[in-house]
Amino acid sequence: MRIAFVGCGYVADFYIQSLSNHRELELVGVYDREEERRMRFSVHYRARAYGALEELLSDPEVELVVNLTNPRSHYEISKASLERGKHVYSEKPLSMHIEQARELVEIAEKNRLLLASAPCNLLSETAQTVWKVLREGRIGRARLAYAHMDAGLMFRNYKEWYSKSGAQWPFDDEFETGCTLEHVGYYLGWLTAFFGPGLRVSSFGAVLNDTKGSSADCATPDYTVGNIEFASGLVARITCGLYGPRDHSLKIFGDDGVLSVHDCWDYHAQVFVENRKPKTWWEKHPRRARILGLGRPNVPLVHKPKFVYCSNGSRTDWCRGIAEQAEAVAEKRESRLSGRWSLHVNELALAISNGYNGPIRSTFEPVKPMAWGL
Repeated sequence: MRIAFVGCGYVADFYIQSLSNHRELELVGVYDREEERRMRFSVHYRARAYGALEELLSDPEVELVVNLTNPRSHYEISKASLERGKHVYSEKPLSMHIEQARELVEIAEKNRLLLASAPCNLLSETAQTVWKVLREGRIGRARLAYAHMDAGLMFRNYKEWYSKSGAQWPFDDEFETGCTLEHVGYYLGWLTAFFGPGLRVSSFGAVLNDTKGSSADCATPDYTVGNIEFASGLVARITCGLYGPRDHSLKIFGDDGVLSVHDCWDYHAQVFVENRKPKTWWEKHPRRARILGLGRPNVPLVHKPKFVYCSNGSRTDWCRGIAEQAEAVAEKRESRLSGRWSLHVNELALAISNGYNGPIRSTFEPVKPMAWGL
């Protein structure tokens, strides 16, 4: 499938460095409203640069638009692309406003186009392994989950972060959007796929550091905690923050065991299962096992990760969601990261970010595991 990037900022480097993993994806060109950034990116990666958004949208070669713009521009760019007959893969969130996100889904469905939203880590080897463990009932009935998306103390040197092509990390945009909208989707995607739609949310947020960014008056919460009740009956607590220690872990508690992962950003991350009814020697004698250096048994990943990951060191395939969408178009089916699923994740993320307490309106059809994850 022939694709084009709209937005050549910091995150675009991660996407273009992951393209080599997917030979079915062909980058036709790129566009950014800031000429200097557009030209720097296109020269660095030897990609065609469109002179205007209209030029890109008018190009019949472009089948799918990858929306990598500022979150406040997601709605505008995605809507324009859908109305011009292009499939759209958008960085998170679909929109900063749930009614706009719902409108995008309706436009896509009306025009028989596919709309999907990052993150795509649900398609990772680690996520698919977690899902298989749950389907096999290896921890019994899952009733509770603790998920963390805490980035660590980020208020010291963020102005020195630059991508490989020379784009500065957009700290003002990131702080204004908030760490919750930027990060909570990584685990919301997993939990909604595993346990069905979120039915109800109870959340709280606070600003722990209001001097971040250029303006030094950012009022967007940099700490949130959300509690979600899912259709399966599982209840999850998700925290997001920029002040506590870095923690991207997940624990799912079942009647018979505990499933854990240390980092959902790492597609190679091991999956661990602890039996809540100890059977093995090291489970019966955990203190002696630690002294002897015996660790918990881990679950082999269902598929050995083999992909190029970007230069920042994150073992993530950023283009896997685009490839899944392209495959869905070719097979004339809905993407696993469907528009309705993306809308639901968007609504949950906004609810947690905004301190909402109440029911969730959106829903989606069940997500299917990857064929190699069965």
